[in-house]
Amino acid sequence: MKKSVLILAITAFSSAVFCQSLTLKKIQTYETGNQPKQVIFSPDNKCMVFPLLDDKGFRVISTESGQKEDSRLISPPNANSLGFAEGLFVPEKNAFFVSQMTTANIYEYSYPGFEYRRTISTEGNWSKFIAWSPEKNLIAVSNWVSNDVSLIDYESGKVVRKLKTAAAPRGIVFIKGGEEIVVACYDGGKIQKFSTKNGEKLLEYSKEKSAMRHLVLSKDEKKAYVSDMFHFAVYEINLEDFTLNRTWKVFNNPNTICLLDDRWLFVSCRGPNNPKDYTLRSPKNGRIICFDVTDGKEVLNIEGGNQPTGLDLSLDGKKICSTNFQDANCDLYEIKFSEQD
Repeated sequence: MKKSVLILAITAFSSAVFCQSLTLKKIQTYETGNQPKQVIFSPDNKCMVFPLLDDKGFRVISTESGQKEDSRLISPPNANSLGFAEGLFVPEKNAFFVSQMTTANIYEYSYPGFEYRRTISTEGNWSKFIAWSPEKNLIAVSNWVSNDVSLIDYESGKVVRKLKTAAAPRGIVFIKGGEEIVVACYDGGKIQKFSTKNGEKLLEYSKEKSAMRHLVLSKDEKKAYVSDMFHFAVYEINLEDFTLNRTWKVFNNPNTICLLDDRWLFVSCRGPNNPKDYTLRSPKNGRIICFDVTDGKEVLNIEGGNQPTGLDLSLDGKKICSTNFQDANCDLYEIKFSEQD
């Protein structure tokens, strides 16, 4: 009798889990400054940070006050060179880092407070994405033009190793306690795995003409989800043998992706390129799309602004923010769940 009740309870629980639906409710649109490339929620969810590609630094906007004016622009050294691309909070060090492509530097600030600490050279060219390994005390930065990834010791701020990658590395993530790192290569059309100890390339997945941009991990680190801007697709890659598990077709130019609760896969799609030049406003607004990776189904597809580029989830899983590159603003949403019949 008890066994039957247990089976019935598990079945009911499973049905409840898999019948959830997801919607986004817009809270507010904020002005960010020119060309917001990315957005990062602070670890305490009290603010959002926007590295600005065509402005003098990064903007900090409060998520607590609800006031559009409650923001400030922070200008690192060399701010006149513009080109601020990506950011990363490192809670273990009470730190925030922002990268600047035009100088190949990353800048460290305190958090809370955003007090300037130091400038670190990546010794690369056109530095973009930043990742952190607490186990190895290492910062990794992908260098778009020099086709490598810099591994930097946090304490000294010195580059300890350069990993030679396929062309235009972008998204990076540490795995296996920092022993290995996975790199998405945009022009190289590859996803590559390296040893951080000796720089050896361990495995790679290659797709012809692909433009791999961003990647995120499942909690067990067995799968990576990767956006491909050329094929308008997102891939699920098996990280044990670097084989392709699944493909989702999405709207034009998928950029940043986020994974909530190992289930909800969000994708910001920039939209079609302007026929005159891809750096100009798109002829059509972009989309924010979400898939349920448990069954592979699309559960959300809404219009964003002009060229949704950056995307991030608050650490409590209650909010998501999307930057609109050509509108110089961002949209903040509340994530809402409901049960389906």
